Amino acid sequence: MDEARNLAAAGAPAWTIVVADAQEKGRGRTSGRTWLAKPGESLLCTVLLRYPAFSAIPPALSLRAGLAVSQAIEESEPSLTGHVYVKWPNDVLVDKTPAQQDEPLKARKICGILCESDGRAVYIGTGINLAQTSFPLELLAKATSCWMETGHSLDRFELLDTFIQRLRSVLDDESDAWRDELDRRLYLKNRRVRFESGAAGSGRIMEGILAGIAKDGELLIIEDGKGEPSAYANGELLVYDRPDER
Repeated sequence: MDEARNLAAAGAPAWTIVVADAQEKGRGRTSGRTWLAKPGESLLCTVLLRYPAFSAIPPALSLRAGLAVSQAIEESEPSLTGHVYVKWPNDVLVDKTPAQQDEPLKARKICGILCESDGRAVYIGTGINLAQTSFPLELLAKATSCWMETGHSLDRFELLDTFIQRLRSVLDDESDAWRDELDRRLYLKNRRVRFESGAAGSGRIMEGILAGIAKDGELLIIEDGKGEPSAYANGELLVYDRPDER
């Protein structure tokens, strides 16, 4: 991400892609979250995009990037088809749990996405776990990799090529097709959820049914006691329901 910013300042064009072999200073959507990756274990990349004005940036950019990642993973590893989900607003999960509503969910994160803008350019940072065979104890229930799900890794640069193709298609889509596909992959759709609105650590937690996403990517939740969904632009789904969720 930092190198992409340097390149953007030097005049690099849109769709410049920066790839790292390892990551030691990865950052998350909120302060205090880090993303570490050993050499060769992950696809770590930042895509540089340019738009004439802030209003020209496609809505729901993180969600669209997540959709492109989920499509690329399934295209590259067909055995995962139907098991890759997008967790609002910026994670991609794998969950092989049957779809029945009474089944417990066991999703684990395979990809994190971070979108940033500095007024001159937009940066889509993506980290996809590929070759990890294990994770630290505190992450075992939260994180996974292609190897852990299938018994083998994927070629990083072949996956990158597929991801970029899918990302171009998703960002160029001016219809509702991308939203329909995202809605189909939306993790916890039609299930009961716990949600913390606003900034991380706000303590404003509510419960209800996750109804889908709104036009510009807001999360729609039918809160307990209400008949119509409310739209949330900021917040976090409390997927693991544990004190160490954040």
